[in-house]
Amino acid sequence: MPNISERGCEMPQSPIRKLVPLADAAKARGVKVYHLNIGQPDLPTPQVGLDALKHVNRNVLEYSPSDGYLSYRQKLVKYYEGYNIHLTADDIIITSGGSEAVLFAFLSCLNPGDEIIVPEPAYANYMAFAISTGAVIRTVASSIEEGFALPPIEKFEALINERTKGIMICNPNNPTGYLYTRAEMNQIRDLVKKYDLYLFSDEVYREFIYTGSPYISACHLEGIEENVVLIDSVSKRYSECGIRIGALITKNKELRKTVMKFCQARLSPPLIGQIIAEASLDVNEAYLRETYDEYVERRKCLIDGLNKIPGVYSPIPMGAFYTLARLPVEDADEFCAWCLTDFEYEGQTVMMAPASGFYTSPNLGRDEVRLAYVLKQNDLKKALFVLKKALEAYPKRLNK
Repeated sequence: MPNISERGCEMPQSPIRKLVPLADAAKARGVKVYHLNIGQPDLPTPQVGLDALKHVNRNVLEYSPSDGYLSYRQKLVKYYEGYNIHLTADDIIITSGGSEAVLFAFLSCLNPGDEIIVPEPAYANYMAFAISTGAVIRTVASSIEEGFALPPIEKFEALINERTKGIMICNPNNPTGYLYTRAEMNQIRDLVKKYDLYLFSDEVYREFIYTGSPYISACHLEGIEENVVLIDSVSKRYSECGIRIGALITKNKELRKTVMKFCQARLSPPLIGQIIAEASLDVNEAYLRETYDEYVERRKCLIDGLNKIPGVYSPIPMGAFYTLARLPVEDADEFCAWCLTDFEYEGQTVMMAPASGFYTSPNLGRDEVRLAYVLKQNDLKKALFVLKKALEAYPKRLNK
């Protein structure tokens, strides 16, 4: 039998989805599984988006332009203006989800062997896309004790060498929920400018910021406009994960030309998805406010509940809808699997994402899990109670 490619072997399994077969088996046994593992919002998609889907009136479902419909990109310009991000429609390339935007950015900016520096824990697919392009992720570890704040910038600079091409951040952060401060963003800007690096900035959670601190976009940073590649998506802000619409944004014309080669190779972003996403930009303020308020309450419910469980600690996330929590276990991968295979409480169990998959450094995050507060508060409370019972029953629990 032919060998699998080296890249295929190196590609990591998703820490978010790798336990799905165990969850499916638990459900087949009749166990209720509370999904805290994946950032799939349960809140409704905006009605204007659903109406656009229902009223698609075309005789031909044609290719769209490779960079996306102009009408949608022009409408996005107005959306970004609301965040003091000043663009033209030409600066925006529509992609098949934010994931494709990251992949095309890496393919366009990085040669095999080039390095990018990423604070960890980080969204696992950044590592996967780097492997896809033959690039190398170099990580700087943040810590749960510091609330996952940006590590000292000197640690970033110590990793820079002739192969370093960029820095990748997620702000607000997945998986930690951390929001980078203005001072931290300025430190990143200065490093990017000093070494002429790319700054890849994933900002898909900008709608979900729960602190008085301002949202500082990479596009707000002066002096590195040509270096910034902004990654965006409608998946989370409008509960539209399934339509696969994202965006790659840059003022770097040469980079856009290169990205377009990859866009043309995949022909076009999803037609129906763009129709829904464009309509969703007309969502009323009430929808956005209700969504925001609901996540604020869910955050309080989850974080308060976690920190009341003996041996469990979670810092307060300032954005997105995730947190990383430390558990009184030695191996969270093993514990998360055990919850699905060997444990149930009154016919219920919990599914979490082991945090080790969000780190590349060996042994980091071994006692941590990522939890997404995308369930209704009543279900979150039940899930927390089940988690407490699971930790009490776990035979390898540590006495912390």
